[in-house]
Amino acid sequence: MGDADGRAAPLPLTHRRVLNIAVPIVISNATVPILGAVDTGVVGQIGLAAPIGAVGIGAVILSALYWIFGFLRMGTTGLVSQAAGAGEDYEVTALLTRALMIGFAAGAAIILLQSLLFTLAFAVSPASAEVEGLARDYMQIRVWSAPATIGLYGVTGWLIAQERTRAVLAIQVLMNGTNIVLDLIFVLGFDWGVTGVAWATFIAEWSGLALGLWLCRDAFATPAWRAWSRVFDRLRLVNMAVVNGDILIRSVLLQSIMLSFLFFAAGFGDVPLAANQVLVQFLSITAFALDGFAFAAETLVGNAFGRRDRSRLRRAAIITSQWGALVCLGLAAVFWFAGPWLIDVMTTAPLVRAEARIYLAYMALAPIVGLACWMLDGIFIGATRTRDMRNMMILSTAGYFALAIPLGAGFGNHGLWIAMLASFVLRGVTLGLRYPALEAAADRPV
Repeated sequence: MGDADGRAAPLPLTHRRVLNIAVPIVISNATVPILGAVDTGVVGQIGLAAPIGAVGIGAVILSALYWIFGFLRMGTTGLVSQAAGAGEDYEVTALLTRALMIGFAAGAAIILLQSLLFTLAFAVSPASAEVEGLARDYMQIRVWSAPATIGLYGVTGWLIAQERTRAVLAIQVLMNGTNIVLDLIFVLGFDWGVTGVAWATFIAEWSGLALGLWLCRDAFATPAWRAWSRVFDRLRLVNMAVVNGDILIRSVLLQSIMLSFLFFAAGFGDVPLAANQVLVQFLSITAFALDGFAFAAETLVGNAFGRRDRSRLRRAAIITSQWGALVCLGLAAVFWFAGPWLIDVMTTAPLVRAEARIYLAYMALAPIVGLACWMLDGIFIGATRTRDMRNMMILSTAGYFALAIPLGAGFGNHGLWIAMLASFVLRGVTLGLRYPALEAAADRPV
């Protein structure tokens, strides 16, 4: 049986299907902050605050630069899932080519502009000279894997949109396994310190891209990937540019929050900076674990939107959010009860351990207050309602800085954490107010 227009009938939208998409992504994405925790924990064995802060600042700066191009992962998933729902197989393949071209060009640009970008980043960072020097050493190595990292965003988004999340898991397992093993060899075995962490990541990121391209070999086996008239079709390029441009602005604003959070903390001294870096690993675990169900929402909502099936879209949004809520409650409990032990695992510095414990309660709240914004992000990406995402992010960012500056000045690091949690609430509320318009758009013809 098929649809009236000849498309294959959609698969049933069940909890089992959601889990089949989400579980590999939950495992895959949860290993990303675990890797960050290993990086922090390995340099933490040195017993000093400066190396921890340097890896934290260096990784955050590069992650901020790279995730500016996170639109490539998100936009590709939304566009590919909608094309698949509409039965446009050739467009599905052409989108992979476009994504790779953008990713490689962006990575090359970062390499060429690295000196300027690093100078600008440190100009706004009040970190100590020791931390800055070590962070610069770290970044000057890792930046050479920028094309691999950004290109892999497009590959990952393409695979997720087609529900091939086990392939995404395979890529992440290879990358993180390689990185962890090399961390131990280079840092603890060869005593390379911060630069050892950088070399481990560089090798892992290029290995991940190589596997990702191999997993997409079915697309490269058809002529559609190099059908240049379609790849460079003006209307489709314009649509992709608009979607990606909106997500780009949203990503820049989100990274401005994360960067300023650590930069503000650096103004309080190396120990608060190191403590926040340790706790940010918990925040990353929350975001990436919940993203498994947000990614499922992207795929299923996008497919339903491409079919112009409003009831199916609503069901996709509901059942993915139900699973997201369950994950958030579980993570909040883990952070509350096991947080002190996790802190001790990640650093041996007594001052950093004590400082991180002071702010642990905020981390227990983070999964609960962040549920709505993370799940709605996935729903809006799948429907490519990116203008709403952009506009609501503008409002949320303004709210964050309006709180962070006075609260940081008055209450120190406590004020920064309060402002961070408030930004999650603002994003969830503002996107929630735009959800009815998203559903209504699914009823309208293309």
